[in-house]
Amino acid sequence: MSTEVKVPVLGESITEATLGQWLKKPGEAVAIDEPIASLETDKVAVEVPSPVAGIMGAYAVEEGATVNVGAVIGSIEAGTAAAAPAKAAASVAPAVTTAAPAAEAENSDLPLSPAVRRLVLELGIDPSKIRGTGKDGRLTKEDVLAAAKGVPAPSADTTVTAAPTTQATAARQEERVKMTRLRQTIAKRLKSAQDTAALLTTFNDVDMSAVIEARATYKDLFEKKHGVRLGFMGFFTKAVALAARDVPAVNAKIEGDEIVYHNYLDVSVAVSAPNGLVVPVVRNADAMSFAQIEKAIGDFGAKAKAGTLTMDDMTGGTFTISNGGVFGSLMSTPIINPPQSAVLGLHRIEDRAVVRDGQIVVRPMMYLALSYDHRLIDGREAVTFLKIVKEAIEDPTRLLIDL
Repeated sequence: MSTEVKVPVLGESITEATLGQWLKKPGEAVAIDEPIASLETDKVAVEVPSPVAGIMGAYAVEEGATVNVGAVIGSIEAGTAAAAPAKAAASVAPAVTTAAPAAEAENSDLPLSPAVRRLVLELGIDPSKIRGTGKDGRLTKEDVLAAAKGVPAPSADTTVTAAPTTQATAARQEERVKMTRLRQTIAKRLKSAQDTAALLTTFNDVDMSAVIEARATYKDLFEKKHGVRLGFMGFFTKAVALAARDVPAVNAKIEGDEIVYHNYLDVSVAVSAPNGLVVPVVRNADAMSFAQIEKAIGDFGAKAKAGTLTMDDMTGGTFTISNGGVFGSLMSTPIINPPQSAVLGLHRIEDRAVVRDGQIVVRPMMYLALSYDHRLIDGREAVTFLKIVKEAIEDPTRLLIDL
């Protein structure tokens, strides 16, 4: 007896997805609710859980195929792993091989997660030459990175090494990898923002001394009480909420020939995921405490890395904060996230010489960038908004007395 595995409901207005990867091979034992496949939608990657316990049966679709909600993608057979028919694996081998990119076709039997698969392709590593240290022998990102450096991965045989340098440099190679559905959507949305909005960016710099001092003074007590670290995003989110009260256009959007103003602040926080940048939403951020903001952002970051963000996590947002500083960016011109009208870009903190009270001193400085839709937001409003954010960060007391 077999049970069909179908594409689950993915969210409002989402009717199809791409089967990114099979997580279970035919013949393997499967527990109820255990992830057996990953699907890529326009916004997030979601896992398909097994409806019953049993044995992974034959695949009905290949990796990379487009599937509709409710479509059958495979089956779960009754029984145990030892009783699984050998022909099940043979019947799907050609499908798996043809669906995998050329660089990993011969290693299609290895259980690679989306993040590991992308890293393997980027580094040009042969996954069959690496012994996985993850669950059920799966490769982890650490295994691949260690192999790329020529260092054996933890718990791996000492004979497992990266491909010889001479082999990697002997020939010039090119490889074509189809864009994921998420990456295609990101590309379309960013280009649409450029084509539709009248984009402009204004800059300022901010002295981070006060925030750094506050974190150093209270970080241990804060973490002990709230169970979460006190980061910079809480300060900037609070500063944005303060500034948006005085400049509501920055937290508004255009719909047709109307301007929609929000009396709440839902902050889209740009987070790096294995398949690209995603923007989960911290809702009612203006009414949240520092601890609630930091915890929400931390949870989103963990879910993004694990590929478990949901459609609800990604829906909405009235303003975006993007922190390129964590990657070392000194300055940038971020692109707005439609239909939002503005985005605040944060950058790395570095010691610079500045003048204070007629004296040249060294201060930890950060460049701020506010990109905005000039159709809705005037230059005066944008500069005023950024100035309020700067003043609140340089004097956090303003956040407490609403000044």
